[in-house]
Amino acid sequence: MPEQDRSRLARWLLPEGSEPDPRFTLANERTFLAWIRTSLAFLAGGTALEAFAAEAFPSPLRTWLAVLVIGIGILIAAGAVVRWVRLERSMRSGRPLPIPAIVPLLAFGAVVASLAAIAMIFWSVGS
Repeated sequence: MPEQDRSRLARWLLPEGSEPDPRFTLANERTFLAWIRTSLAFLAGGTALEAFAAEAFPSPLRTWLAVLVIGIGILIAAGAVVRWVRLERSMRSGRPLPIPAIVPLLAFGAVVASLAAIAMIFWSVGS
């Protein structure tokens, strides 16, 4: 594809290399969307924690946990964009694919969310 046929955004984000097989680009997009769904789940979880866990946690702790879970969701969304661009650039230039740096963040977020859920259960049983 001639360079002038690509959009300005495509030329800016993906300035070098050749067009990869469309199946790989589409798979990269599906993976990006999976990360975005995960991010949205964290955003919804943090919002629900603040809105519906009033009896389970005292206000300051509940708010900080909700902000932490929402913050992890925001970081996952930002990481998804960075990962999509890095993978696309690697595929276009024939370089090895980078490791997913947001996986440890997701694991940390899952641990925090799980601990919050366990704490809510014990807090409500003890009340």
